[in-house]
Amino acid sequence: MRKTTIITATAALLAVAPTAHAGSLGRPCTAAPQTNWLPLEQLRARIEAQGYKVQKAKLKNACGELYTIDKSGSRVELFVDPTSGQIVGQL
Repeated sequence: MRKTTIITATAALLAVAPTAHAGSLGRPCTAAPQTNWLPLEQLRARIEAQGYKVQKAKLKNACGELYTIDKSGSRVELFVDPTSGQIVGQL
């Protein structure tokens, strides 16, 4: 019984782990001051130019978080360097 409880708890923690660091992948995307960041509209435009359809975008923890649909129709959360618009990670 105890093993079942431990296995269940471990499985639950592993299921949550990928989203625990979703905010900026657990680290900032840039160390540059906010005065050097691109406006959110420009970040959106750069991602859309790469073929993504942006549904929602925000800046959080020195990182652009864009909720998108990719070319195949799958939902993808992109983490973008706000100084360059470069994709630094995705979920």
